Amino acid sequence: MTGSKKISQSMRLLAADGSRWVAELARNGLAMLGMGVAAAALVLGLHTDWRQTAESDALAWLQNRQLPGSVGDKKNDASDRATASQPGDLPKAQAALAYWLSNKYRIAPEPLSAIVAEAYLIGLRSRLEPTLILAVMAVESGFNPFAQSPVGAQGLMQVMTRVHSDKFHPFGGALAAFDPLTNLQVGARVLQECIARAGSIEAGLKLYVGAANLDDDGGYVVKVMAEHDKLQAVARGQTVASTADTRPPPNGKAAVGADSIASLSLPKEIGQ
Repeated sequence: MTGSKKISQSMRLLAADGSRWVAELARNGLAMLGMGVAAAALVLGLHTDWRQTAESDALAWLQNRQLPGSVGDKKNDASDRATASQPGDLPKAQAALAYWLSNKYRIAPEPLSAIVAEAYLIGLRSRLEPTLILAVMAVESGFNPFAQSPVGAQGLMQVMTRVHSDKFHPFGGALAAFDPLTNLQVGARVLQECIARAGSIEAGLKLYVGAANLDDDGGYVVKVMAEHDKLQAVARGQTVASTADTRPPPNGKAAVGADSIASLSLPKEIGQ
């Protein structure tokens, strides 16, 4: 046997021995790990107080991973989860709408800003007037994302969740009806379908409210269209009077009169 063959054979034997040694080490390591786990389980089983402490520590660790700022390296505070944005970040027309609606419906302008911005995005995609979408929300829920009617219509646009449950599946199910932006997206889709089926905005609104086969819709279409006209005027920069809210204010003072001008409280740069 030549020298090169001897060296090659020696290397193969060395590699084989190394593989067996690694495999044996792995088996021994797993065995030791298993024994350690079994011993720990036995100890915790014999000492109830130790087991309870370990369980509490594990639960606390899992909960802490979900706390703001503790998920990975990315800060995850409450503002990231809120449906809100600054009105000043919006285009002028959208900011004016957010402030006007805030004054009229006594809703903070920040969440309304997010809703107005989403209405404009949806309107662009669906070829619906954003102010029409906002008008429907105004009449349906007064911008209360948790509103529910006696017949089960839910959320901002009072969508009949059980009827349109399939539309909420991509968003996680029926409970998503109480997420403002999800409800807005689904409600706008339903409104678009109603208008397409009925052939006009007015007839579509009547279908949307469930009065397509009734002679009287309770003034629903007139209310929505009146609010739609006001919102269009606000978006154009016009000064529009807001109807007074008849609910008593929280501080017990008299409500503002019906001739109050909502746009008077807009920031100067918006009201101009």
